[in-house]
Amino acid sequence: MAGSRGGMSRRNVLGAGAVTSGGLLVPGSSARAAAGRVVRPPMLRPGDRVRVVSPGSTPDPAQVERGVEILRGWGLTVELGGHVFDRYGYLAGRDEHRLADLQEAFDDPGVRGVFAARGGYGTQRIVDRLDLRAVRRRPKVVVGFSDITSLQARLWRSARLVTFQGPMVAWNDRRLGPESAESLRAAVMTTRPVVLTRDPAETAAAVMVPGRARGPLLGGNLSLVDAAIGAGDLPALRGAVFFFEEVGEAPYRIDRMLTHLRRAGALKGVRGVVIGQITDSVADPGEWDAVGVLRDRLGDLGVPVLGGLRLGHGRGQLTVPLGARAAVDAAAGTLTVEPGVIDDR
Repeated sequence: MAGSRGGMSRRNVLGAGAVTSGGLLVPGSSARAAAGRVVRPPMLRPGDRVRVVSPGSTPDPAQVERGVEILRGWGLTVELGGHVFDRYGYLAGRDEHRLADLQEAFDDPGVRGVFAARGGYGTQRIVDRLDLRAVRRRPKVVVGFSDITSLQARLWRSARLVTFQGPMVAWNDRRLGPESAESLRAAVMTTRPVVLTRDPAETAAAVMVPGRARGPLLGGNLSLVDAAIGAGDLPALRGAVFFFEEVGEAPYRIDRMLTHLRRAGALKGVRGVVIGQITDSVADPGEWDAVGVLRDRLGDLGVPVLGGLRLGHGRGQLTVPLGARAAVDAAAGTLTVEPGVIDDR
């Protein structure tokens, strides 16, 4: 489930110069304007076919089996892409094979949901070659996080599709429990709003700037958002609520990414910031920890900031729709997001 591999940080995997693929920022576009054209896919129902794909790294077969068991327990008919368990270096097979699995899942009119098996690394290598005409005609539920941020960003820019930042199919019962499963099920199989509350046990829970804000919830894994500057996959965050989470990055690296976003103008006009799980961020003695960095880099933006949501690589991960309208009340510690799906029957 985790996006980092073998203790390596995502930044090490991506490389400091990876700035031209994966997607962020079309200069001058407006998240507020885009919100009026949001496309929410039909909710999943028992009996619906869903496809599991591996756009990034290879998942653990036993964990995938566990995740498939959960999906089938909801009455879904689960299919595996032909290359889910392939291995090519640190990728789940060659680019053309991962791309083919993803394209087939989007093109098949009978598939109503696409679930990533794992993150890791590799999605940004293939997203620019996706043909999204079928997705525009038949919107589908798309679930993933971490490395899948690149795909979610492309789907937002090209199809204004609401996607779901949540657990992937390679299910780790030590990290994820019944609440994680129910949060995912409710997000994709009901039309109830998603309401999340600050968890005092989370690293970023102490980061808070009071205030309220509304706007489409946009973002994802911080490394992927930062690495995508210049690629053009996400609209500008003006008028939006910016969400991010991160794993395995030292505080100074988080500082560098947030500083880069600020210098690039990506955070101009943002309505609010919500912070998910900041996992395995280790500070050197006497230096800022993650909380210190987040307070320093976000506290002077002049917008509400809410930290401590269970969204990301940590234990008890929950699910939230990306692209749906959100309301933040930082002092109350709540994020409320409109349903990411519609009832089409």
